[in-house]
Amino acid sequence: MSFNPVELIIKKRNGHTLNKNEIAFLVNNYVNGRVPDYQMSAFLMSTFFKGMEMSEIIDLTAAYIESGSQIKFADSLHTVDKHSTGGVGDKVTIVLAPIVAACGAYVPMISGRGLGHTGGTLDKLEAIPGFKTHYSESEFVQMVEKCGLAIIAQSEKLVPADKKIYALRDVSGTVESRALITASVMCKKIAEGAKNLVIDLKVGAGAFMKNLAEAEALAHSLINTGTAFGQRVKVVFTAMNSPIGYKIGNALEIIECIDYLKGEKVPDLEIITNELACQMLILSNIAKDKNEALSKINEVVSNGKALDKFIEMVNNQGGDPKIVDDYSLFGKSKYRLPIISQEGGYVQSINSQEIGYALVEINAGRRVLESALDYNTGCEFYKKQGDRIDKGEIIGYVYCENDEVGRNVVFRILNSMNIAETEEHSEDIIIEVI
Repeated sequence: MSFNPVELIIKKRNGHTLNKNEIAFLVNNYVNGRVPDYQMSAFLMSTFFKGMEMSEIIDLTAAYIESGSQIKFADSLHTVDKHSTGGVGDKVTIVLAPIVAACGAYVPMISGRGLGHTGGTLDKLEAIPGFKTHYSESEFVQMVEKCGLAIIAQSEKLVPADKKIYALRDVSGTVESRALITASVMCKKIAEGAKNLVIDLKVGAGAFMKNLAEAEALAHSLINTGTAFGQRVKVVFTAMNSPIGYKIGNALEIIECIDYLKGEKVPDLEIITNELACQMLILSNIAKDKNEALSKINEVVSNGKALDKFIEMVNNQGGDPKIVDDYSLFGKSKYRLPIISQEGGYVQSINSQEIGYALVEINAGRRVLESALDYNTGCEFYKKQGDRIDKGEIIGYVYCENDEVGRNVVFRILNSMNIAETEEHSEDIIIEVI
């Protein structure tokens, strides 16, 4: 069935509902090159402003899935995946997947790259020398069945429509659309073969969803879409008002993850990881309740099995496992600039999104799709909402290759904080689970 792309763009621009055939036509013809980037960008922007009905979101997800192949795992495997809607310093996947796999679940992950101000899991993993993320579906299945986990990029055959549109969203100002987020998340998670899914839905200044009302609307969209395709979905709402952990940037975050799996305490990372891991283990029938799940999680971290599982994944995917004991193998930035507080008081709020965009200046993230990343740049940032800061205190460091640009990043990070004399109590990181 053939349609005029312009008419479909106008139809969505005017707030009307597209049917399954119309959505499939746009998606399929964009993938095969008959609908150009500028028309798809116009459609994405129309969707951003006008939204989609639930039926359209399900149809868009189906069009993404049907643009390529689907992976199947044996019913006997306890397959479960996790997805995060993205946040600054969000390195949770990199510690979570080995922990859950070490507990006995199978974790097939099709992950993504950085979008907007948020870092991408694949970008972080590719900071590991030799680490590869491009594999065929058969190789992916073999790695998951052998190791219990694999984290890879979308192949050319697996949801190619999403791969192409995902990149276009990043450079067309349409990242935050609820409909587009839902279709993009769910198509990968359904096509990769995981029967259960836990979603870490970030809420706050550093997230795409700025308030709980927006987040709950997205959660119901994700759950309803999963249900339409026979997938069990749980959503955990987590606060994103401070960067997660103390390191932001690709190699820096991998180092923090390794330290965590070695037993180093990172409080906010631990709270989020444990909650998500518990939900994953319960959903996949590895644990009957949170107490049993927590016991399993603590055991595999303390006895080193989670770190061993991370090393096994790195080795399976071509990475150099020696990085676990020798961080110099990551390389090093030319400059390490201190972030020195210009005032004293309590941190009332942190604009994590501003920190994320500031780090794009030193190539820790992308301006445009073609931007090259510098895996070694980024920052250490020691303060959270509610913390006390003294004037003249070093509250972190910026790692960069250009001193002048780096100093501007320091300035932007300092300006991302709202500091006052009154003590501010930090919010709970886990908001609710549905």
